[in-house]
Amino acid sequence: MAVTVAYPHIEHTDEGVPIIKETGTKVEQIALDQIAYGWSADEIHRGHPYLSLAQIHSALAYYYDNQERMDALIEEGLRYVNEFREGQGETTVRLKLKAKGLVS
Repeated sequence: MAVTVAYPHIEHTDEGVPIIKETGTKVEQIALDQIAYGWSADEIHRGHPYLSLAQIHSALAYYYDNQERMDALIEEGLRYVNEFREGQGETTVRLKLKAKGLVS
């Protein structure tokens, strides 16, 4: 018997992207805050004070219940950013930092 889980704070855009209702904040962003920075729900709340703890916990629950799909979305986004960045070449700031030997 299949179990259906309800996420009262989560909805999907027309493109199928899960977001927190009435905020436009992607579930992916909340998951990345925890993955990349190791933030707890309280720390995520400090970073996004317009979200309630209930919304944050709902987003995290959605992420973990759909982790394989969500991780694929995150990977897709990272590939897009990297491809875009490569197409832009070096920025003026990065070139200046390189000249000073501050970055490689």
